[in-house]
Amino acid sequence: MIKAVVFDFDGTIMDTETVAYEAFRSVFREHELELPLALWAQAIGTLNGPFDPYRELETGTGRPVDRKAVDAKFNDYYYGAVHHVPLLPGVIDALEEAKHLGLRVGLATSSYREWIEPHLQRHGLLKYFDAIHTADEVDKVKPDPALYKRALASFGLEGTEAVAVEDSLNGLRAAKGAGLYGIVVPNPMTASMNFAEADLVVPSLDGQKLAMLIAHLEAQAEERR
Repeated sequence: MIKAVVFDFDGTIMDTETVAYEAFRSVFREHELELPLALWAQAIGTLNGPFDPYRELETGTGRPVDRKAVDAKFNDYYYGAVHHVPLLPGVIDALEEAKHLGLRVGLATSSYREWIEPHLQRHGLLKYFDAIHTADEVDKVKPDPALYKRALASFGLEGTEAVAVEDSLNGLRAAKGAGLYGIVVPNPMTASMNFAEADLVVPSLDGQKLAMLIAHLEAQAEERR
């Protein structure tokens, strides 16, 4: 029986990932380079992943880049835009329904606490979460399952008693690695990914009933027994 739902943050609660991509894309274009989405997608949902924007810039231009200057340009674009990013459709309804259903509600993110808490406060979301786990707490972030294992431990639950809501392959693999069910809600940055590993893929949380999604997952699990 599913007793908890654990949400990812970036790309699931807020579409910060599109802003991040556009910010780095603008930096690349200043160097007369393009940043393919397929390349950027490797970084979604994790930190220090296989995609290194500085290395790509140096490879593309054939010369060293000033990393501080790149960071300054990225930050100028990113932080100028991200604070205007709204919650994704259906997020509030899903959180409200989770509490109404008596589920424990967690958040597991590869971002740092100092990054997510101001956004949660700004949107009045802190009250919904019984546990928040961030990159500050683990040696390895997603796709490593450590963050989801911490979420399970904080609730005293087994993996089969919880479901993760994710938007990326790195996030999905982290959840599945910890034994959770995985619901994927793709965003514009991840819509082209192959989510065959997911237990369920829905185009948006908007208009979805969490109770029905959970019932579907539990029915699938029963059929496999």
